[in-house]
Amino acid sequence: MLGDSHVVKSAQQGVVYALTCYVIWGAFPIYFKALEPLPAGQILLHRMVWSMLFLALVLGLRRQWAWLPGALANPLLVGRYAASAVMLSTNWFIYIWACNAGHVVDASLGYFINPLVNVLLGFLVLRERLRPLQVMAILCAVLGVAWLTLAAGRPPWIGLALAFSFAFYGLLRKTAPLGALEGLTLETLVLSPFALACLVWLTVEGGNGFGLLPPSTQALLVAAGPITAIPLLMFGAAARRISFSLLGLLQYLCPSLQLLVGVFLYGEAFSRTKALGYAAIWLGLIAYSAESLWQARRVARQAVPLAPDPATA
Repeated sequence: MLGDSHVVKSAQQGVVYALTCYVIWGAFPIYFKALEPLPAGQILLHRMVWSMLFLALVLGLRRQWAWLPGALANPLLVGRYAASAVMLSTNWFIYIWACNAGHVVDASLGYFINPLVNVLLGFLVLRERLRPLQVMAILCAVLGVAWLTLAAGRPPWIGLALAFSFAFYGLLRKTAPLGALEGLTLETLVLSPFALACLVWLTVEGGNGFGLLPPSTQALLVAAGPITAIPLLMFGAAARRISFSLLGLLQYLCPSLQLLVGVFLYGEAFSRTKALGYAAIWLGLIAYSAESLWQARRVARQAVPLAPDPATA
């Protein structure tokens, strides 16, 4: 009974961690809008540097440095995380720019279709088998994107760029050996020297806008470190405590909040024409989620051992 109670408590904590990190990510447009006086590129540079400093503090407090010398001595490992760092920084830059340019709704599209892009990349790159409902889900997403393209006269490149950059990032991290904290630290360690050099150069040239910001906005910018790292650490903690299917369902909270923020807080357009495209994508997500839940329950039933027959015990 004590073991069952511990499992239930751990699962409840996992749900709280997941909901908290998704709510924080869903509110990111508000945070980046507050930094709008700075160009997106400078916000990105600061985010890299302050994230590295915060992660260094976390690792120092936890005395979790033993892995780092071996990792840095492995060129193949560093190269792999440099590639994932490029994907992550690309995703960060596009998202920051989209928020500050009034495209929060378009950015939310990227995180709605990201799970389906993950499935597609799993099929194309990892040779994973696609099940019928997964094929249907991807086709619905393709139809939705095609409709949005026809309606706007151009592809929804912001959403597609965010979806594919984060999907490739996830693919690189899926095959990488380090844990969430160590991996993020190595990625920011690769990025932060370049970011710091750029900030120094901007300062020398008089183009660093940090000094022109009011103290409150400067404090918000410095907070980019914990604001970036804490949700990622919560996500990692949630992933260890709850099923992947439940984690996948909860993730739709993030783009849903972003969509609501864009429409109701910042007054971005969400016409009926655009809603039809989103509806096709949401239909695909419903199919994908239903199939994932069915698969998870089927696996769980197969994993439950049969009770011994009293007559043979």
